[in-house]
Amino acid sequence: MSAESAEARIPIQLSMDDPEPMYRQIESQLRDFILSGQLPPGTKLPSVRGLAKDLACSVITTRRAYQDLEGEGFIRTRQGMGTVVAEIAAERMSRHRIEPVESAFDEAVRAGKRAGFSEAEIREIFEETLEKNTNLEGGNS
Repeated sequence: MSAESAEARIPIQLSMDDPEPMYRQIESQLRDFILSGQLPPGTKLPSVRGLAKDLACSVITTRRAYQDLEGEGFIRTRQGMGTVVAEIAAERMSRHRIEPVESAFDEAVRAGKRAGFSEAEIREIFEETLEKNTNLEGGNS
């Protein structure tokens, strides 16, 4: 499923199999698009109603996602003007981009330690995983 507007086409994918609520799926994907630069500051987003229609979900779901993202400073809504991607300071943008990666690494290291792996074994697993994923992406790093 994708959301479209005249200004931005946003390829949001909702999954009924995902344990995350739909509004969180929308939030997460929009946040990722903003942090990656795919949705630069000033990009006009679909209306709450338009997004709900495009994603075949309720207006309450899309409104919740937009409200949460606005509360975090990722988007801003102006009456009569719609919703746009907010200007985010470079330092804050960098912090938001690194936090989920650090969190995933933290959990991976804890899982490795719980499984009884040494630090060297965890590093080896990380290197192998990084190499495998780099090869899958055609060498992009």
